[in-house]
Amino acid sequence: KRPVRVIKLFPALSLSLVFSCQVEHWDSDEPIPDKELERGVAGAHGLLCLLTDRVDKRLLDAAGANLKVISTMSVGVDHLALDEIKKRGIRVGYTPDVLTDATAELAVSLLLTTCRRLPEAIEEVRNGGWTSWKPLWMCGYGLTQSTVGIIGLGRIGQAIARRLKPFGIQKFLYTGRQPRPQEAAEFQAEFVSTPKLAAESDFIIVACSLTPATKGLCNKDFFQQMKKTAVFVNISRGDVVNQDDLYQALAGGQIAAAGLDVTTPEPLPTNHPLLTLKNCVILPHIGSATYGTRNTMSLLAANNLLAGLRGEPMPSELKL
Repeated sequence: KRPVRVIKLFPALSLSLVFSCQVEHWDSDEPIPDKELERGVAGAHGLLCLLTDRVDKRLLDAAGANLKVISTMSVGVDHLALDEIKKRGIRVGYTPDVLTDATAELAVSLLLTTCRRLPEAIEEVRNGGWTSWKPLWMCGYGLTQSTVGIIGLGRIGQAIARRLKPFGIQKFLYTGRQPRPQEAAEFQAEFVSTPKLAAESDFIIVACSLTPATKGLCNKDFFQQMKKTAVFVNISRGDVVNQDDLYQALAGGQIAAAGLDVTTPEPLPTNHPLLTLKNCVILPHIGSATYGTRNTMSLLAANNLLAGLRGEPMPSELKL
C-alpha cells in the first residue's frame, strides 16, 4: 500500500505510528499562512489542526478526495465548515472533557481578578498610587450571597458552577438551548430566559458554544438589561459578544466590569478601545493553558487522527 500522508499543524507532538505514514508538519507555534496550508494539504489523507486553522470549502477543495480525517486540538469546532465536511464524508475528531477543569479554573480566576480589580490594584502598587489605607479605595464586588448567571450549562459551565458553589453563591441561573434539569440539580440552578438572566445576575459567565444562535448574543440590549454593579465574563468565543456594545456599556457605566479570555479578532489589536478601560481585564485565550491539559489534548488529537486513518472508532469523534 502507498504510505498514508498526514499534515500536522503544530510542532509539539510526535505521532507514534503503527503503520506506514508520511507526516508533513508546520514547524512553528505561529499559525500557518493560508496559502502554505492549501499547498500542504493537497492530497493529504489526514489533517491535524488547531482552532486557528480555518478549514473551509476552499481548503477542502484544495485537499481533494484523499482527505478522510480531520482532527482538531480543541473542543470548539467553529473553525471547521462542518456542513461541507459532512457532505464529503470526512470524519472529525476533537478534544472535549480533557480541558474542562483547566478552563473552569481559568474562568473562576478571571472572575475573581475582574470583580476584585486585581490588575488595577497591582498597577497602583507599581506606580505609587498606594499611599495609605482608605475605606473605599479599590473596592470591588464579592461573590458571597450573589446570583451567578451562566450562559451554557454544558461540561465547562457545570465545572465553573461546581467551583463557585463553595464561595457561598445564593442562586445560580442558566440559559441555553433547552433546560438541563439533571445537570442543574447539583447547583439548584434555575433555567431562565436570556433577558431574565441578564437582569437578575450579579455575575454573568459566558460558557456556550459559538453557533448562529449565540453569535452576537451579548449585545447592547443584553448589557442594558444588566445591573450597573454586574460583572461580565466571557471564556467561550469572542463572537458571542458584540465588542463595540460591550465597550459602550463599560465606558458609560452601564455595567461594572468585564473579564475576557476570548476576543474578536485574536490577538486583539493593541490599539483596541477595550484595552483603554481600567474595568476590562483581557487575557490571551489561555483557558486550557496548563502543561498537563495541553499535553493530554495533543495526545487525544493524535490518537483521534490515527484511529480515523485506520478506520477504527476514534477516542473522541464529533458526530456530524
